[in-house]
Amino acid sequence: MRQSGARALDAAQKTRADSMHDIRAIRENPDAFDRDLQRRGLAPLSAELIALDEARKSSVSAAQANQERRNALAKEIGGAKKAKDEDRAAALMAEVAALKAAEPELKAAQDAADRTLADRLAAIPNRPKPDVPEGADEHGNVLYRSHAATRERLTEGREHFELGEASGLMDFEAAAKLSGSRFVVLKGQLARLERALGQFMLDLHTQEHGYLEVAPPVLVRDAAMFGTAQLPKFEDDQFSVFKGLDYVRSLQGQAGADTAPVSDEHFWLVPTAEVPLTNLVREAILREEELPLRFTALTPCFRAEAGAAGRDTRGMLRQHQFSKVELVSITTPEESANEHERMLTSAEAVLKKLDLPYRVMTLCTGDMGFASQKTYDIEVWVPGQRTHREISSCSVCGDFQARRMNARYRGKDGKPAYVHTLNGSGVAVGRALIAVMENYQNPDGSITVPSVLHPYMGGLNRIEGAR
Repeated sequence: MRQSGARALDAAQKTRADSMHDIRAIRENPDAFDRDLQRRGLAPLSAELIALDEARKSSVSAAQANQERRNALAKEIGGAKKAKDEDRAAALMAEVAALKAAEPELKAAQDAADRTLADRLAAIPNRPKPDVPEGADEHGNVLYRSHAATRERLTEGREHFELGEASGLMDFEAAAKLSGSRFVVLKGQLARLERALGQFMLDLHTQEHGYLEVAPPVLVRDAAMFGTAQLPKFEDDQFSVFKGLDYVRSLQGQAGADTAPVSDEHFWLVPTAEVPLTNLVREAILREEELPLRFTALTPCFRAEAGAAGRDTRGMLRQHQFSKVELVSITTPEESANEHERMLTSAEAVLKKLDLPYRVMTLCTGDMGFASQKTYDIEVWVPGQRTHREISSCSVCGDFQARRMNARYRGKDGKPAYVHTLNGSGVAVGRALIAVMENYQNPDGSITVPSVLHPYMGGLNRIEGAR
């Protein structure tokens, strides 16, 4: 594990190692745990985890026994001194000194055992819900429902980058000079169309779907990324930021070494607003009557796409920087399934109002995300590629993220319990722009503006080129 990933665990793991998975539940039903992992394509792990937990418990017991013996000896020393038995008092004091000398080693062993179990648990994905279809990859996904636009569906057409470059409003060469590959410069009416899409989505979710708009930071610390499970597993997919000279200093020494920064001024650029929005409830105990909490935000998002080499190298489909409207819900375990369906409907409403054809897929166990219990993907039709492409993922995570964030609520019985968290794209703005461009393209290369966006475009109903 790289040092930044280790820092994330250090920052987050100030409580129990089983704040990631409930080790007690694994002990009580190891077969069920292993079956869930098997559905994820993983080997059984319960025996290994239980053994690690036994080692952790043994280290705790050894440290406690040391302290209990020292406490007992303190009383015996007092009695020996009161009886003026100096030889016995000296022998007892020597034993106390030996116990005290052993304390650092016992503490180190306990810390190591805690860390070993925590590291192992942190690398294990969430357990899938029973109704999630089994499969190894996207070919195992199952159609949930589909929606046809009222407009005539285009079966083929020019791709978005062909339309954008021909109009002079989409410039990849300029972006490459500024930042390298997987960036784009939008200009004029196309830049306005992207802005209009984001504002339309925010208004829809806040005014019709009951989400609270939030303007969060896009720089976050290690613990926030750990809380939503971007760290430590997906460290290579993230962009890391150091303050000032800390970056230069972090690179001193062996080239390519995984060196930690020299101060606490280290951040991550958010890959999604899910990170800051979900972490709004970290280390909190909410009142049940406050739930559900529903947040939305429009932010830039940053992804290194480390695992996507050679995929979608043309155009805007897979960018290092993109805008997205995010939806996050915090709710009780009893309501999380209903909230998942509600979130999906909210995201679908964006595409319905834009009059875009799409389908909803239930992701199989081998294709859904690390933190997810169940995921719906909304895939919009893009005639330029003559296929459907993902434009939103709506996931229920159960208490998986809540455990990592120590986010709880106090139920009617007065006892704290972990909340359930959900997140979804409502939707990805750049991909919505692609879908609008390709589905609303005209034979002359112009783009008709969807009627729902006219108020956001100053009444403009057609994009024809650079002006």
